[in-house]
Amino acid sequence: QVQLVESGGGLAQPGGSLRLSCAGSGITFSSYVMAWYRQAPGKQRELVASIVTGGSTNYADSVKGRFTISTDNAKNTMYLQMNSLKPEDSAVYLCYARTATSGWRPYWGQGTQVTVSS
Repeated sequence: QVQLVESGGGLAQPGGSLRLSCAGSGITFSSYVMAWYRQAPGKQRELVASIVTGGSTNYADSVKGRFTISTDNAKNTMYLQMNSLKPEDSAVYLCYARTATSGWRPYWGQGTQVTVSS
């Protein structure tokens, strides 16, 4: 059974940093497409950053230069380093994965809340 579990969310001050983790079980980070999405109240879910096998990354314009997505394949874990946080970054952050070993079926985590406020 595939599970994705996010952690690392919480309260941060504007200009601060947080690092989110997404730990995968029942899944192998060999060939993959993985991503972080976020959803704020009353807004549509949006793609924050994505990473594919080989390390190629893509970022939403709103987070370029501030957020960094990465994976540790040996730990089956994906990360999102978030720096220079802004109040508008507040949202539930969800991890997303599709891997060859899971038949390229999409999986989602349950989400972790990030709140940026002074």
